[in-house]
Amino acid sequence: MAASNLINLAVGFVAVGVGFLMFKSLPKPEPRNHSLPKPEPEPRQQSDDLPFLSVIIPARNESARITPLLESLNGQNLRSFEVLVVDDDSSDNTAAVAENLGAQVLQRKGERQGAGKSAACWYGANQAKGEWLLFLDADTYFSSADGLQNLLLSYKEKGAKGILALQPFHTVRKLYENLSAVFNIIVIVGMNGFTAWGDRFQTAGSFGPCILTNKDDYFLSGGHKKIEGALMDDLALGEAFLDKNLPVRCLGGKGIISFRMYPEGFKSLVEGWCKSFAIGSKSTHPLVMGMTVIWIAGSFISANALISAIASADTAAMIMSSLLYMVYAVQTGLFARRCGDFPWFIFLFHPVLFLFFIGLFMYSSFRVNVLHTVTWKGRKINV
Repeated sequence: MAASNLINLAVGFVAVGVGFLMFKSLPKPEPRNHSLPKPEPEPRQQSDDLPFLSVIIPARNESARITPLLESLNGQNLRSFEVLVVDDDSSDNTAAVAENLGAQVLQRKGERQGAGKSAACWYGANQAKGEWLLFLDADTYFSSADGLQNLLLSYKEKGAKGILALQPFHTVRKLYENLSAVFNIIVIVGMNGFTAWGDRFQTAGSFGPCILTNKDDYFLSGGHKKIEGALMDDLALGEAFLDKNLPVRCLGGKGIISFRMYPEGFKSLVEGWCKSFAIGSKSTHPLVMGMTVIWIAGSFISANALISAIASADTAAMIMSSLLYMVYAVQTGLFARRCGDFPWFIFLFHPVLFLFFIGLFMYSSFRVNVLHTVTWKGRKINV
């Protein structure tokens, strides 16, 4: 076996090992206390076990996506909560859809109208009646009737302090959506808390689509008012809590809360990831970033090893490089399927997924660091 083939194989298998250190596991809320009594279907009732909750949903032109969330909230076994949809200057019928599904719609007036997600969340928090606040993106939805209850019980068991944030489980329905597979992995790994070293590294912030906190801690931190204008509001909000020595815990949402990312089409997927990725990477711990770079490089190394072995007609090298390539496919699939229901077959083409990730990351860096502007939901955002 040629020396170059041996080097490729050795580096490739090292990268596989680094991958397992980089992304050891993705825990999810599993509360030990399931003692809440099942409520009668009607009417809504207040539970003595948990405080009243305000669910706050900032929504801008979400009429096509908000229905699954509101229907899942209506189907929760836990009934002691209110649902506030903050209409962020929508030009569609988001407000009518929300009202028809039982939500209270809040309309901001004057110069604050259309000011963005953080301003909408802040407005909703100031109108909320609950002792606890749950901020949800409009494209999320609870996966089971016990999902909300389990989320709240987990927060209570951890002392009901600071933030408990979940990254929803990604549901995939169209082929192009599979291009998000590597992005899902890197977003979670980049939070610093899922390596083999556990919570040794401080979290980079908070996941954004599902954030649970108590009202006192929220206002103590300054809430979304403090971070208004931040492009990565989730990371910034987590940092605001950490600045006040309030804990920020990030977990996976599988079995509790899900979402479908960028169902509008490929252009939406590109805009969505471009909006956040270059800035978000700056919050990742250098060691975690280094392991991520090695792991990404390993995909290309495995492909190069296989091509080189075939070109040299080296039987031993072909066997070993084929093994390395398939190990990388399985490992990438295992990681991605912690984050979403991606089909196994796409990971046979893992270098394509990584190449798309690198291309979009470079494009995002160019937009953020050179043009200083990105586009999202019809808005041109200066960064």
